[in-house]
Amino acid sequence: MFPALYKYQFSQTAIKSFIKPFITPTISKYKWLPLIASLTLTTVLTACHQPVAVQKDAQVGNADNANINIVSPDWGNAATLTAMGYPPIATGDIRVWDRWVGTPKLPTSTIDLGIRYQPNAELVAQLPVDLVVDNFFYEHARNLYGDVPSESVMFAAKGDTATWSDYTEPTRKLGKLIDEPALAENYIAKSQKDIKLASERLQQRYPKVKKFAVVQFADANNMRMYVKNSLFQPVLSQMGKELDVLGKGNQWGFVPIRMGDLAQLDNETCLLIIDPLSPITRAEIKDSLVWQRLGYGDERCVGELPPIWIYGGMSSLVGLANNLSTVTLKGGAAS
Repeated sequence: MFPALYKYQFSQTAIKSFIKPFITPTISKYKWLPLIASLTLTTVLTACHQPVAVQKDAQVGNADNANINIVSPDWGNAATLTAMGYPPIATGDIRVWDRWVGTPKLPTSTIDLGIRYQPNAELVAQLPVDLVVDNFFYEHARNLYGDVPSESVMFAAKGDTATWSDYTEPTRKLGKLIDEPALAENYIAKSQKDIKLASERLQQRYPKVKKFAVVQFADANNMRMYVKNSLFQPVLSQMGKELDVLGKGNQWGFVPIRMGDLAQLDNETCLLIIDPLSPITRAEIKDSLVWQRLGYGDERCVGELPPIWIYGGMSSLVGLANNLSTVTLKGGAAS
C-alpha cells in the first residue's frame, strides 16, 4: 500500500535553463520596444524600494540594526533569518518557496532575486544591500553586488554524523552578523522547545515506532536515502528516535539507492517518503511488483511527509519535527 497524502503540480519554470533567451526585434515598427521595455523595467525596480522600507520595520532590533539590509540567495539562511525575526530583504526563487521550503513564510515584501544560482543582475543593482549572506555554492555571484561585503554561513555536518551544534553554531553566526546575538539564542531555545513538543506528540501517536529511514524518489526505482550526515540525524536524535541508513552519505547527506535495496532495512523500521512526488511516479511505484513485495503499508510501516528544505538550517529542523508529529503512518509498528 502506498500513501497518497500530498499531491503537487510541477512548474516548468522550476526546471528551465539558467539562461533566458533574448529576442531582438528586427522589424522597424518595433524600434521603440527596447526603450519601452527599459522604462518598464526601471519602474518595476524602483517600485521594489518601497517594500524594502516595510521590510526594515519587520526586522527585530534597535534602530541602528534595522538599517542592515541583508540579501541571501541561499534558502537555508533566508529561512533561518526569517524565523529569527530578521528576514532578508531579498532571496531567490520565491515562486517555488512554498513547494520546497514551506515554513517559515516569507514576508510579502521580500523581493525575488530570480534564480538563486544566477540572480537577476539588473535587480541586484537596484537593491540597497548592506550585507550578502550566502555559502560556497553561491560565491560565483558575489561580483554582482559590487563592493557589498559577503559572509558565508553553511548549515551542514562537519563530520560523518550531523550534530545539534552543526546547526546552532551557524545560527549564532547569523545573530552576530546582524548584531543581534540575543535573537539567535532565543530562537535556538525556542526551536529546542518546539522539537521537544513535537517529539511528545509523535510518541503519543506512535509509541511503538522507534526507527525511521528517509528517502526521496527520483523515479519509481531510484531514490536518495538521507543518512547520518543529513539534518534528519539531529532531528530524530532530539526526538529520541533512530535513523536507519544503508551506507555513508556524500557531502549533501544522502546515498543513492534502488527500490530493491529497501529490503535490507529492518522490518520494524518505518519508511518516510519526502515530497514532492509526481503523480506519474506515484502511480508507477504503486504498480511496482518490488514495492508490493516489500509490504509497505501492510507488514512494514510507511509515511509520507510534505516538503522540507533538506539543505536548510535551524528552521528546517523545526519544520521537519513538526511534520513528523502530524504524519500519518500505516502498517508495521504503526498499526
